[in-house]
Amino acid sequence: MTDQILNQDEHFVDNSLNNPEFYQDVISSLRTINDLIRWVYTYLNKNDVFFGHGYDNAWDEARALVLHVTDLPYDTDQDYLLSSRLTDAEKTEIVDLVYKRVHERTPLAYLINKARFLNREYYVDERVIVPRSPIGELIEDGFKDLLNAQPHTILDMCTGSGVLALALAVRFPEAQVDGIDISPDAIDVANINLELANDHLLSDRMAFIESDLYNNLPSGITYDLIISNPPYVDEDDLASMPEEFTHEPSISLGSGFDGLNITARILNESAAFLNQDGVLVVEVGNSRYALEEALPNVPFNWLELKNGGHGVFALTKADLEEHAAELAAFAKSKAQA
Repeated sequence: MTDQILNQDEHFVDNSLNNPEFYQDVISSLRTINDLIRWVYTYLNKNDVFFGHGYDNAWDEARALVLHVTDLPYDTDQDYLLSSRLTDAEKTEIVDLVYKRVHERTPLAYLINKARFLNREYYVDERVIVPRSPIGELIEDGFKDLLNAQPHTILDMCTGSGVLALALAVRFPEAQVDGIDISPDAIDVANINLELANDHLLSDRMAFIESDLYNNLPSGITYDLIISNPPYVDEDDLASMPEEFTHEPSISLGSGFDGLNITARILNESAAFLNQDGVLVVEVGNSRYALEEALPNVPFNWLELKNGGHGVFALTKADLEEHAAELAAFAKSKAQA
């Protein structure tokens, strides 16, 4: 998830697209792909939409939207293609998508059913959050300085669309990778992405499992590495999120008044599922401060992220076992709250 959670109680919306004459003027006066990209860019900027669901600026969103409609790759840069003309039907589809993006505040990823993550494209819809976890950076770096050896078994907990699990399987080609999620809808989307990968070498060593954390995992299974991007948004942040976030499944965002209900369970239960030198990596975002206050003696290793993001910690199996009593008491307090 993301901590790009800003209070946007008021935002400007240009209602010109409600005017049929303006709508038709856009379609008749703009001709090329470049024309439409420029116009979408301007219109998004004028309307102060929130960027934080795969793209962080209007230009990248405009390119992604127009190139999706024209069925061209996102990295298309040939002048002869970008200067080619669009049909009226294509321009109409673009304007319709822009209307939904601006007036319904629907994240672009849901409008085009595509999200880019770690330079790969994945399928998404409103059954899962749009992938944006800074854990992706750690995957690219191979969890440098955290693992003593290449992991042979990896678990992605709260896998959602499955993109972190798929990235792990690509980065560690010898590892068995499991992804678990409580939502059957999320598991469906993750399996769509696995199928779209069209790589039997991935399919042979990956599994997506519907499970409430560890509850449905086979008895005796353990992992060298467990990662999790669980729901962690606290009640205050949840109430002040931009409208775009209301399109995402609420089960994937909030987790109690301080955002730590699920994290408390993960901390309490993970030691039993880690191998001897195993490592747990969890993203908690802004809830870091509440976690440190609740568990001041636990040696959270807060990881530095050069590409942005914060609130990601690592703990070893030994750390979890040493502080098992504190973690159990914390989990119990959350269950009783």
